[in-house]
Amino acid sequence: MSLNPVGLQGIDFIEFASPEPERLDRLFRAFGFSKTLHHPGRRIDLYEQGEIRLLLNRGSALFASGFASLHGPSICAMGWRVHDGRKAQEAAVARGARSRTEGDLFFREGKPVPAVYGIGESLIYLMEGATAPDKWERLGFVPHPEPVRVPSKGFTLLDHLTNNVEKGTMGRWASFYKDIFGFTEVRYFDIRGVKTGLTSYALRSPCGTFCIPINEADEKKSQINEYLEEYKGPGVQHLAFLTNDILGSLRALEGTGIEMLDMDDDYYREVFERVPQVTEDRAEIRRRQVLVDGDEEGYLLQIFTKNIIGPIFIEIIQRKNHLSFGEGNFSALFRSIERDQTRRGVFDEARSATAPRR
Repeated sequence: MSLNPVGLQGIDFIEFASPEPERLDRLFRAFGFSKTLHHPGRRIDLYEQGEIRLLLNRGSALFASGFASLHGPSICAMGWRVHDGRKAQEAAVARGARSRTEGDLFFREGKPVPAVYGIGESLIYLMEGATAPDKWERLGFVPHPEPVRVPSKGFTLLDHLTNNVEKGTMGRWASFYKDIFGFTEVRYFDIRGVKTGLTSYALRSPCGTFCIPINEADEKKSQINEYLEEYKGPGVQHLAFLTNDILGSLRALEGTGIEMLDMDDDYYREVFERVPQVTEDRAEIRRRQVLVDGDEEGYLLQIFTKNIIGPIFIEIIQRKNHLSFGEGNFSALFRSIERDQTRRGVFDEARSATAPRR
């Protein structure tokens, strides 16, 4: 069996759709993404920062539009780099994937970019020639007629993207990534908060460039099932932006209105004893409520926004010789998410829904 059956080489882009695209436009620019290219026929804008590419599909009669009408602000597709798109599609279909004969992306000569269905009926485009200098031109993109250049916030790569799925389907989705694309399982988590919990598989791509954790949960008002209810199905729960200087990135985000989850004071009473090798300013880490995790070989720093694209949020992560997902932070993170759910009345709604009628 091939260890990389479709020739996967990494993530090329993430595509968004929304009934209110201007809100996403403002959000992307607030995160430091410059709007540089435009597809005039398809009404798709391209934003870039470091090696991260985001597409905002504004089209009204396309796949993305239908996806947004069902899910609201959403991640409707992503592009994965491969050596040969058509052969990659054939290999994926032979292993059980469902092909999409026509998405929203076409080469200049009219051929559709090969694609298969992914999580929640989103699309995975199989992008060959991803490093070619004329790649976007071949896809019909031109320099944006009204480009917006903004200062980078220091984000360099997509570190991982996390999927939320219905209870009982986590194994099936893990098999989707493992059997069709050659992902390998690198972690299994069973995480408990005060009121809710989740279980998760973390999978690494065969090219080693990104990971996809997959979450499911029991409780009706867990963060997972709250997402599924609002999103109307499974999908991408969050994207993780990698930075080499998380404190610098957070300073650059000041004044943007992007809100982060808050941590309780107890967390910082012992975290630097647990991870003593941190060299960044500890007072600023605490003030900005950054999470810390690590082992004897290295550590990571991470922070999470509140939900900012429908039920989707963003993680910001810095790694120093440490490839885990912040397992040591899960308890504190769950307490923070549950506090946010409490503020929004989620658990009150759950009690009201189950209260006996009089």
